[in-house]
Amino acid sequence: MNQISSKTILMLTGAYVNHACWDNWQDYFSTQGYQTLAPAWPEKDAPTSTLRSRHPDKNLARLNLYRLIDHYTAIINRLPEKPILMGHSFGGLLAQLLLNRDLGAAAIAIHPVPPLGVIPYEFNFLRSNAATLGFFTDLDKPYLMPLKKWKFAFTNGLPEDVQQATYEHLVIPESKRVARGGISAAAKLDWEKDHAPLLILAGKRDQCIPPTLNKRNYEKYRSNRSVREFVLKDRNHHVLGLPTWKEDAADIAGWIRRH
Repeated sequence: MNQISSKTILMLTGAYVNHACWDNWQDYFSTQGYQTLAPAWPEKDAPTSTLRSRHPDKNLARLNLYRLIDHYTAIINRLPEKPILMGHSFGGLLAQLLLNRDLGAAAIAIHPVPPLGVIPYEFNFLRSNAATLGFFTDLDKPYLMPLKKWKFAFTNGLPEDVQQATYEHLVIPESKRVARGGISAAAKLDWEKDHAPLLILAGKRDQCIPPTLNKRNYEKYRSNRSVREFVLKDRNHHVLGLPTWKEDAADIAGWIRRH
């Protein structure tokens, strides 16, 4: 289970953002000889402006984590080989869950939301994500992250014009039911089970998914026969779109080659 031979990469988008966040990463890994896919979540396969114009979209509001897992499972089952699962944030959680179901040749979880069993008590995590859970609000109205929260949770430390531009380019409404799925049985995995190689990346400046949370996620695994690695860098949660994205992609490509 510790050798990666797949040349297919399935990129798993996180919450709050359009799957266009993977555009540069798809181009890069294509030049490295991989077939890349970055499919949208159900009810999100449209430009950012279109998805915002639909807000509040009741079809999106009904999306839950079980359906999202089924969506990606169906995509994987149509592929000629098990893909390398590469996910960011909530997509990182999906990568871990799908890997635990033996649906991936490997997984790279970039600043992932943790599976059930890793308690997220960090204040910055709660400040960044509590509103998405929708407690005491209408579940049939998706959550659209405001610019102020985007600046805090994703793009902290970046120039204001970059924060504004990335917000307009990427931020879309989110299903509260999907977010709640992250603290439900849908997000449960078997920590004792042997698994294909797993790389978990964390960012020192990440306020949405703090590095201490990623570290506890990594340490929760118990299989001694499985390749597993944790890497901490000086990044915020907008890691896919930072000027350092290509350096990070190259490091991931190197990790895949080593295994």
